[in-house]
Amino acid sequence: MIKINVRQIKEPEFSAGFSIRNIGTLLSEKDMVQELHRHNFFLVLFLEKGKGEHSIDFTNYPVDDYSVFFMRPGQVHQLTLQQGSEGYLIQFNREFYAPKEETVNFVLRKVSNKNYCSLSVENFRKFSSQLSFIFEEYTQKKDRYKEAIKASLEILFIELARQSKNPKEITNDGSKYSQEQLEELLELLQKHIVTHKQVTQYAEMMHLTTFQLNKITKEIIGKTCSQLINEQIILETKRNLLATSNQVNQIALDLGFEDPSYFIRFFKKYTHFSPEVFRKNFK
Repeated sequence: MIKINVRQIKEPEFSAGFSIRNIGTLLSEKDMVQELHRHNFFLVLFLEKGKGEHSIDFTNYPVDDYSVFFMRPGQVHQLTLQQGSEGYLIQFNREFYAPKEETVNFVLRKVSNKNYCSLSVENFRKFSSQLSFIFEEYTQKKDRYKEAIKASLEILFIELARQSKNPKEITNDGSKYSQEQLEELLELLQKHIVTHKQVTQYAEMMHLTTFQLNKITKEIIGKTCSQLINEQIILETKRNLLATSNQVNQIALDLGFEDPSYFIRFFKKYTHFSPEVFRKNFK
């Protein structure tokens, strides 16, 4: 059985759970070419100048000047970044940045569910000073530099949330409470989709009734919780089909399906392709 390649940061400095790299220095001699893989940490790419190709969970995004890419742990992506690109690459895990305040944690959930954000020159400059400060703190490692970096990350993410449209094609502003609950649900789906596929299970984890949970998802994005669960299953299936060479039966078992035939019917219902045809057409 082949698993999707999971990258972990190798720098000794990442023992603290955080890393920032200068893109210009990183690409001083050659292009960055990465095959399809996933991370076990958050990754944020701030590009002041950029050319290349970027696919996140099989959606292609333009690599332009003044753009930001934000990836959550577990997402699958493939990146080509041409020499001459400039900006910063930030990587961190939950052990380093795990906001205790619910409002700050909500901001992290919100921005991490928006994979791509294109900015104006003026708006990108609002990030530049914070990024330079974080890079200096990380490089010099003065007294309490970690606390300084965490505080700057909070400012970065608040500003990024302001610049980004709401994730998941939100069609209704909804209440702040409902938005926070939705972001929590999306995070739980990412973590538990292999073992939890019932609305009742997520409602229980969130201390809600199934009625309350469905009301929230319908209010914010016009979908039931079951629809979101099914979408997450399909996404994880696509990740495994395109990023591994595992047999369909093995993928079905890995995703918690005891009956491979039912798994194939389920996938075809939502994509109009069998798993094998999907793999052949899109890989």
